[in-house]
Amino acid sequence: MSSSQHPIALAIERQVGGATRLLATVMWLPLVDGVFPALVLAGAIDGVGGIFEVGLLVFGGSATVAVILADMDGGPHEQAPKVFAVGAVLVVVAGIEAALAPTIQSLLDLQTFQRFAAVVILAVAAKTASSRLGELLPRPAMIVALGLLASLEPASATLAFSTDPGLVVRGVAAGLVGATFALLVALAGPVLRGMVDLDRFRFGSAVALGMLPLSIFGLVPGDAPIALVVLALTALLAFDPDSTDKRASEPAITDGSGPRDDERDEVGDSDSDEQHRAPWL
Repeated sequence: MSSSQHPIALAIERQVGGATRLLATVMWLPLVDGVFPALVLAGAIDGVGGIFEVGLLVFGGSATVAVILADMDGGPHEQAPKVFAVGAVLVVVAGIEAALAPTIQSLLDLQTFQRFAAVVILAVAAKTASSRLGELLPRPAMIVALGLLASLEPASATLAFSTDPGLVVRGVAAGLVGATFALLVALAGPVLRGMVDLDRFRFGSAVALGMLPLSIFGLVPGDAPIALVVLALTALLAFDPDSTDKRASEPAITDGSGPRDDERDEVGDSDSDEQHRAPWL
């Protein structure tokens, strides 16, 4: 990604290519690799605050913002239908996974699995903040798999399918929050591109995401919206209305004292490739 260099989105882009497919992969990945089901089982969406935290940070996160603002071509009218289609699938699958959660829960020692869910979120936050740090950590899907093995209790399993309508509604709501956020970013793209520092927003979002495990571990009250507060501060600090003017006023190097523009681009791309190798899948 030429503008944001988001570690997670950059790693996925090499595998899937195409801006719309990249957006779908980024937004659906928590559904596929087990992060969202783990959060559901850990009780992360039991309250309204948790629904917004999961929707904004897990589905809507900084990678989603980076893809829409830095990779997708066209204006809001071209982007909005694509983002809407991706979001619609997200909402439906989130509801299905929430419906399956009670049946999965009957197989597990929930307290043990909740600890692994917290570790998953910390790993995702670390990978978002720094690809170099992410290289040292196991993949989230691997952590979820280990958590399932460690907390498995087949003796207490119930074969009958059971569901909690309230949990399904909360799961759909979390997906809807993420999808709505992505759609709003696409609609406001022309304004946001000149006013938001994407890398600053990425790092702040990683910090906000890292706040989620605090409620899972019981270190803060479950209804305390700490992650949302951090995300709001991140958005405020990433707001830079003068960024467009600053970029436009930067002088070009023409006296031969430094590398040419094409050389700087080649060096930058090479450095980015070396810096963002952390796999997400």
